[in-house]
Amino acid sequence: MTIKVILNPYSGRWKGQQRREEAETALRQAGVDYEIVLTERPGHAIELAAQAARDGYEAVVAAGGDGSISEVVNGLMKAVDNGAKMPKLGILPLGTANDLVSNLNLPTDLSTAAKIIAKGKTQPVDLGTVSYTSVDPSGKTQRKCYFDNNSAIGLEPCVTLVQQKITWLKGTIRYLAAAVIAVMQKPSWQVEIQWDGGHYKGPMSLVTVGNGRITGGFYMTPHANPYDGKLTFVYGYVPRRREMFGLLPKALKPGKGSYVESNSIHEEDSSWLKVHMASPTPLHADGEIQTEHAVEIEWRIIPGILQVFSDL
Repeated sequence: MTIKVILNPYSGRWKGQQRREEAETALRQAGVDYEIVLTERPGHAIELAAQAARDGYEAVVAAGGDGSISEVVNGLMKAVDNGAKMPKLGILPLGTANDLVSNLNLPTDLSTAAKIIAKGKTQPVDLGTVSYTSVDPSGKTQRKCYFDNNSAIGLEPCVTLVQQKITWLKGTIRYLAAAVIAVMQKPSWQVEIQWDGGHYKGPMSLVTVGNGRITGGFYMTPHANPYDGKLTFVYGYVPRRREMFGLLPKALKPGKGSYVESNSIHEEDSSWLKVHMASPTPLHADGEIQTEHAVEIEWRIIPGILQVFSDL
């Protein structure tokens, strides 16, 4: 079985190219028969993965960070939506955070990751979809994309927009700094939320939807499970900056003491979630801003559609 490897040379803060030889050595030593192609621009991995699926590759490996993996997944689903067979998915982690790898309990060591791919054993993993309507000065648009890990509206993508402008910090400290700046802006929205068995209408600071527990180093949906056929989402309204600042360190905790224990924050499980916004909000999927003007958003889960190489 020949595997298509899609490597992002810009992943890991432009270290992907430097680690290409290490990744290929790991694959060869593990006995993996592969062909490798490099991405050249944002979104290119979507095109390459879709073509690999249409060409009939039985497996596609994403060599990069969380953004690269998400692009590969979106490319595979693009082809599957048009009748192609879903290839198996492998991961060679070259990113800085590697959130999905952590959530799936996969190794960060390239040699070990390659050996898992070589064994050929897979684990079914859920996949999220987000469909949205955005309204901006250019008009109304409707789009859909897939996310393997996390999607959110409200405060979280506001933090993403801020951290994209911060170039002098790295890692979790960068996200913390961006979170502080975003909280100081005191963003809030009026929303109506519906889900399987529940409803909320009123003010909102954040809605974050998780297939996995960790995103950007934070446990935004600390009880999410990528194997249970459900989305875990958190919503809440925190009007005072002091309270919001108090919740930030608690979002770094996966267990007791998590921010979801606050009276202002609510965590739910559902197979779907719909949100109507009184005013536009930014929206991200797997850390990538999809729009800054979403007004109608719907999330759904596709149970077990990803067959990810794993030794679990």
